[in-house]
Amino acid sequence: MTKILLHGANGAMGRVLRALLDAGFADCTAGPMVSRSGNGAFASFSEIRESADVVLDFSFHTATESALGFALEHGLPIVIGTTGHTQQERARIERASEQIPVFFSGNMSLGIAALCDLVREAARLFPEAEIEIVETHHSRKADAPSGTARMLAAAVQKERPEAALVCGRSGFSPRKHSEIGISSIRLGNVTGIHEVLISNGAETLSLKHEAHDRRLFAEGALRAAVFLCGRQPGLYDMDDLLKGDAL
Repeated sequence: MTKILLHGANGAMGRVLRALLDAGFADCTAGPMVSRSGNGAFASFSEIRESADVVLDFSFHTATESALGFALEHGLPIVIGTTGHTQQERARIERASEQIPVFFSGNMSLGIAALCDLVREAARLFPEAEIEIVETHHSRKADAPSGTARMLAAAVQKERPEAALVCGRSGFSPRKHSEIGISSIRLGNVTGIHEVLISNGAETLSLKHEAHDRRLFAEGALRAAVFLCGRQPGLYDMDDLLKGDAL
């Protein structure tokens, strides 16, 4: 069994993960938990005396640093499902991956991983097409664009390294071909909808993913935790999981 140290244990994702850990999903079991709201969890990492195999972070972007510090101090692999990190915070995560295994993804869904592959292939097949990304989430989501939208844009940039992100549109300037537009909608209780529109003027291709249950993200995160155990230091993502043996 893989013992999970869960950071953000009382958040929306944390509660789903706790239920899966209680059920022994993917041969994972609950280890120590950390949450600022208590409810059976430690308030900080400094209180932890119990061991674990992997740190799993679903907190807030400014709180990831404490989870990362604990993982580095104890030589533990860490799975980071938190989104909204600044460039400086992302750089810190990348530096940590030189010392420990780090799994970092803006979306833990296998369906989104497949969508990223499809988007990259579409960008290759239609080099002159314009590409826009529309993402919709519940009104409580703090960061925009979503980490998933950035993943999809990064998939396009693998074929178009010169492409620049334009997040939201205003004013009167025309669209540039080299842009990747991202529009963010915050509405109700939507778990997550991502649509990539690809148009060459003569036809439009729409690639879309809809998440209906947070469980799919939690399951992906636990699979990532199992995958990460025993790996060499490095920065891993969903592509590595799909190519690995954790499915």
